[in-house]
Amino acid sequence: MLLTRASEYALLSLSIIKNSEKPKGSEQISKELSIPKSFLAKILQGLAKAKILESKKGAHGGFVMIRKSSEISIAEVIIAAEGKTPAVFDCTQYSTTCPNGAIGMCAISPFLVNFQTKIDTFLHELTLEDIFNR
Repeated sequence: MLLTRASEYALLSLSIIKNSEKPKGSEQISKELSIPKSFLAKILQGLAKAKILESKKGAHGGFVMIRKSSEISIAEVIIAAEGKTPAVFDCTQYSTTCPNGAIGMCAISPFLVNFQTKIDTFLHELTLEDIFNR
């Protein structure tokens, strides 16, 4: 599967954080989005580890964006949120799961590889700014 709720919550959270003048805590964001705080905290930590967000400590702490939204690709966000590279079909990423033994061994393999390549290119070229300004 290409996207899960983790990616959706990451994008929604980044929108909130981008539009905030001060750091936003995971508790504040989880309440705004009506999502579990523990799940959101894990996503936000992944975004911080990917150098998309920075976690500020203290009474007025929370998360802030450390890069411009025009410099952050959607692929980066998805990888940070999901913990893996997005794949449309399992066999395009994991040849061991292919019932035919390996990618390239079945009739639709060229289509799958081409399709995945187009999706990868699209996600790497699309930025948060593109999404936020639509």
